[in-house]
Amino acid sequence: MRYDTEHKQRTREKVLKAAAKAIRAQGPHRVGVAAVMGKAGLTHGGFYAHFDSKDDLVAAAIGQMFEEARANWARLTEAKQPAAALASYVDFYLSTQHRDAVSAGCPIPILAPESRRLAKPSREQFAAGVGHLTERLRSQLEALGVERAQDEASSMLAEMVGALALARAEPDAERSEAILNASKQRLKERFALADRS
Repeated sequence: MRYDTEHKQRTREKVLKAAAKAIRAQGPHRVGVAAVMGKAGLTHGGFYAHFDSKDDLVAAAIGQMFEEARANWARLTEAKQPAAALASYVDFYLSTQHRDAVSAGCPIPILAPESRRLAKPSREQFAAGVGHLTERLRSQLEALGVERAQDEASSMLAEMVGALALARAEPDAERSEAILNASKQRLKERFALADRS
């Protein structure tokens, strides 16, 4: 049976969403092609109609993860002034909901420790995703008149990713929440987001 190109694209997107979820849950090196295809409701035999290799799938899934993160950014910041947009994003990023949503959250804390061992196309997808998010932060900070907005955006992202990773690793719920709240408060104070939103 022959399918049109739209069907093929929809099928590919279904596989990528399943792969992105699996990578978040298990890490990129533990993802199995057969399991991903099964989660997408497809047989293993159809894999090569969409991807050249597992490495190709992982790279494309990392791109999918960052596309999902970009859509989330848009949802959180749409039609908001820069301070309110950044405050909204910081509140989301350093929330217990995001901490607990490992299978749907930001890919950076999950992929950063793995990136050195990924194939080059996956590392490039990861670097591009980090770069795009940093640029979105920079743009908002620059609109607020923050000096050295590029450096501040990199620092802001590093703090959010680090706080989220540490909060996820902390077994005590109160201490985990305290990590998130401390970084959230300090970032909002540092950029006067509460005052300007």
